[in-house]
Amino acid sequence: MPRTDRIEIDRTRLAALIERERATLAARTPRSRELAERANAHMIGGVPMQWMQIWAGQHALFFERAKGNRITDVDGNELLDFCLGDTGAMAGHSPEATVAAVRRRLDELGGVTTMLPTEDAIWVADDLARRFGMDMWTFALTATDANRWVLRTARQLTGRPKVLIMSYCYHGSVDETIIALEDGVPMSKPGNVGPQVDPALTTRVVEFNDLAMLERELAHGDVACVLAEPALTNMGIVLPDPGYWEAATRLIKAAGALLVIDETHTFSAGPGGCTQAWDLEPDIVTMGKSIAGGVPIGAYGVTAEVDARITADPMGDYVDTGGVGGTLAGNALSMAAARGTLEHVLTEEAFARMCDLGDRMLAGMQDVIDRHALPWVVAGLGARAEFRFCADMPRNGTESHDAHDADVEEWLHLVTLNNGILVTPFHNMCLVCPDTTAADVDRLLAVLDAAAEELRSV
Repeated sequence: MPRTDRIEIDRTRLAALIERERATLAARTPRSRELAERANAHMIGGVPMQWMQIWAGQHALFFERAKGNRITDVDGNELLDFCLGDTGAMAGHSPEATVAAVRRRLDELGGVTTMLPTEDAIWVADDLARRFGMDMWTFALTATDANRWVLRTARQLTGRPKVLIMSYCYHGSVDETIIALEDGVPMSKPGNVGPQVDPALTTRVVEFNDLAMLERELAHGDVACVLAEPALTNMGIVLPDPGYWEAATRLIKAAGALLVIDETHTFSAGPGGCTQAWDLEPDIVTMGKSIAGGVPIGAYGVTAEVDARITADPMGDYVDTGGVGGTLAGNALSMAAARGTLEHVLTEEAFARMCDLGDRMLAGMQDVIDRHALPWVVAGLGARAEFRFCADMPRNGTESHDAHDADVEEWLHLVTLNNGILVTPFHNMCLVCPDTTAADVDRLLAVLDAAAEELRSV
């Protein structure tokens, strides 16, 4: 039943609050504004990468330095960071062990790109195998690349042309995944830039948590693999129903398709992501971002059975013509950073502390919502929590997408930023790292509480 005990947001009041916060941010960031004006001369959108335009405010915020869970912008404002590079800095900014490993590779040993392996790569592959249960691993520079290569491999191994994804999932900029259900019909996502083919030709789409829809689409017999996050993350956190993955895995494997679990964001659930925490049984795991402490990396691991199929494939030239790889993939610097991060920073002990703080953050956010009767929900996944601006918890990506509220989101980002706190744009995610303290979490909750009180005041 829809909730009826929530307040209705006064849009006139909200508009006034947004204008006030915009003015406050402008006054706090004159140097960033100056740099943004200079950047427009030769950078598309005035930023190094165009998604940086999505930050709230009239211009991008330029930063000068970052350490642990603190960022200092070019105007000298210190920000308590709960964005953490949208998961890429889950280990914190410049963790000492990662910095030491990178410095040793650069200064003492030398060599970043040689097209030769290092012993660090063996250590990282061994550790990922232990954490995620996938026997064999290879490396990329991004999770997007890892996903793209895995989809090609799955089609090669199965001889099937299509992949299956969850509506409004997120797997980077992989062409086959820029698609969602619109009124139940698979359609290229609005704004999809220059798809080489209509993604409806390459991809089947189902709603997360809908087993009947999954079974129906698999029955066509043309799905090479199902690529899925264990919990949807880039449109709010949407958790699986009890028993969903156990039943879905049976359906997928009975249909002769491979199950690919993308742990890039859901690594927040623990040292082996949801795969370990929930005893999932994928054929392939993909990931990236956080495992090298902010140094670019991607990776994918496969079971021994899948590895045997790759090795025995007489038609797939994986080492050359197939284009599964890149000159910089698996480079010595990424491997050194990954070893330093996994061995000394994102350890089981660190995840235990992070997840405890994640629980504290989630409980506090829920308390703010309940005490102020806000028409919002919040969901957590280990060290991570995300708001959605709707009264009832979404069960799939389409419901979560439809709950987007651009005005409330801008206000929330501005008010936290003006109070010295950075949360993730796009989807209101807050993440803790090994450097985050209980006092940091409590400060975030206090800012959210004060903001909620002002939002609902008459």
